[in-house]
Amino acid sequence: MTTTVGGATPADPAAAPVAGLVASLRAIVGDAHVLVDADMRATYETDWLGQWHGTTPCVVRPGTAEQVAAVLQACAAAGIAVVPQGGNTGLVGGSVPRGGAVLLSLQRFTELGPVDTLAMQVTAGAGVTIEQLQQHARAADLDFAVDWGARASATVGGAVNTNAGGSRVVRFGTMRAQVAGVQAVLADGSVITQLHGLPKETAGPHLPSLLVGSEGTLAVVTAARLRLVPWFRSSAAALIACDSLVDAVALLPQLRHLPSLDAVELLMPEALALACAHLAVRPPIEPASAGAFVMVDCAAHLDPTDELAELLQLQRGVLAVGAQRDLLYRIRDHVTIAIGARGVPLKLDVAVPVQHLDRLLRAVRQGLRTQAPAAELIVFGHLAEGNVHVNILGAGDAEPRMRDLVLTAAIDLGGTISAEHGIGVAKADWLERLKGPAAVAALRAIKQALDPGNLLNPGVLYPPG
Repeated sequence: MTTTVGGATPADPAAAPVAGLVASLRAIVGDAHVLVDADMRATYETDWLGQWHGTTPCVVRPGTAEQVAAVLQACAAAGIAVVPQGGNTGLVGGSVPRGGAVLLSLQRFTELGPVDTLAMQVTAGAGVTIEQLQQHARAADLDFAVDWGARASATVGGAVNTNAGGSRVVRFGTMRAQVAGVQAVLADGSVITQLHGLPKETAGPHLPSLLVGSEGTLAVVTAARLRLVPWFRSSAAALIACDSLVDAVALLPQLRHLPSLDAVELLMPEALALACAHLAVRPPIEPASAGAFVMVDCAAHLDPTDELAELLQLQRGVLAVGAQRDLLYRIRDHVTIAIGARGVPLKLDVAVPVQHLDRLLRAVRQGLRTQAPAAELIVFGHLAEGNVHVNILGAGDAEPRMRDLVLTAAIDLGGTISAEHGIGVAKADWLERLKGPAAVAALRAIKQALDPGNLLNPGVLYPPG
C-alpha cells in the first residue's frame, strides 16, 4: 500500500505566494540549496520503502542553526508550514511533506566534534549518519550504542526525533538514554543551545529529553550531545531454534544472566526464510524446523564465545563468530529490505509486555484467517523489549481492518502502538486511545506553547482536532 499525505501543492513551485518565499529562502541559504525542480525534489517526497508520498513546493537545505532560524521565520511570514527531514528512513510518514509544506532537510549538518574521552561524549550534527557516528567514536576506542539496519542512511536528528531503539536497547536503552544535550531551533526562530552534557544537572526540567521523540513538532534539532559507551571488540552470536514463541520468551531470564548480553532479536520462520532468499544464502537453520528463532549477540572486551557455547549446550542452535556472525547480522538487517522487495506491506511497529507476545501474534493470525486468508505475515523484532514489527503483504482491502486489529490488540494487552518508529501521520489518530485524554491535552499544551502557529510538522504525532 502506498499513501499520499496532505493537500494539494501548486503545480508550479514558482507560483504566488510561493515565489516570494523561494526568493527569500535562496537569499538565506543560497540558490544551490533551494530545490524546486520536480526531479530534484522527488527523493525527498517519498519515504525509502515507497509507502508514503507527498509534494512540496521546494526543498531547503540550511547549513547552520542561524539559517534554520531564518528559514522558519520566512516560512511563518508566508504562512507555509515546514516538515523537517533527516535521512528519510522513517516508516510512518512523519518526514514526508504534505499540505504544501516546505521540506527542510538537515543533511548539511554533518559536523562531528572531537570525542571527549573523559566524559565519554561527542557532539554530532543532525545530518550525521549513525554509521558515521559509530566510526567516529570507534576511532577514539569508544562506540555509539544505538544501532539498527538503516545505520548508513539514518541520521542523528531523525534518531533523536523518533527516540530510535534498535537491537542494543536491552543493554543500553533507546536514543533518549544517549542524549545529554541538544541544539534546537524553536518555531519563532529562537536558538537553544544546551550541549555541555553535564552528567549531573538539576536545574529544572530537561528540555533535551522533551525534544527526544517529539518528531520535529516542537523544534528543529540541529545537533545533539551524545553519550558514548565502551567499544567491545570481541563478539559472538548464536541463532537458537525454539519450538514456539512461548518457548522463545521463556529463554529471556537465562539470557539476561549473560554478562556480555548485547542484543536479543526475534526472527519468526517466515522472516528468516525471506531474508535468506533475498540474500541468496543458505539459512543457518532450516526455517521450517522451528516455531521461532532467537538471535543472541554478546559483546565484551574478552571473548564471550564460551558464554554462548555453554548456553547452547542446552539449546538447539548454532554458534556464529567472525564471518558467521557477520552473516547472521546481514540476514537480520535485510529482513525489512527483503519485505520491501516483495511489495509494499502493511507495516506496524508495536510492543507489548513480553509475556503477551504470543497472545498478540495469535490475535493477528486469527484476524488474517477471517479478513485476508491469502495474505502473508512476516514478523521480526526485539524480543527482550516485547517489540515486534508486524508486516502483512497482500491484505488488499482488508488492510484498514488489520491495522485496527493489530493496534487495538497491542493497546488491550497493555502495550504501545509505536515502540521505535514513532507516531508520524500513520498513527496520530490513535494517540489519545493509547495515552488517554489528559495526557494528550498536556502534550497539546506543550505544542501550543512552543509552536502556537502550528508551523512545525503539522499533522504528525498529535491527533486531529
